Amino acid sequence: MTLATFGGGCFWGVEAFFRQQNGVIDAISGYEGGDTLNPTYQDICTGATGHAEVVQVSFDESLISYEQLLVIFFGHHNPTQLNQQGVDVGTQYRSAVFYHDEQQQLLAQQYISDLTSQQIFGTKKIVTEVTKAATFYKAEEYHQDYLAKNGFGSCHL
Repeated sequence: MTLATFGGGCFWGVEAFFRQQNGVIDAISGYEGGDTLNPTYQDICTGATGHAEVVQVSFDESLISYEQLLVIFFGHHNPTQLNQQGVDVGTQYRSAVFYHDEQQQLLAQQYISDLTSQQIFGTKKIVTEVTKAATFYKAEEYHQDYLAKNGFGSCHL
């Protein structure tokens, strides 16, 4: 089992996309990239903790590669919107890849470079941050598998 962590706006939709993938063992909504210890949803909603809403993905590399996860991630959010996804605005909704090892860092940076050179998003700059994974805080239980628990097929992403 390998870990990958992605922030692409509201974690509900990001989690749902990853949960659907063969080879993904689990997808957990949470918070990463800030300074506050044990942040709550109410804390991070202020934008003052520095955390992003993220999804930590556990996956089986024999069934799905990190590169495939990058394709899914960049295909399901807008990496050109700084600190925003759709109607959600604030640093907690930033586009981010939190890498767990040097290989993930290199693959993420190369993928962003490839998207840029291919002008997949036209002339818009990709603002996705690529940052070393630090402490992941699992979000409150009501956020886990939120869309399925509440009868939603997807969210606005």
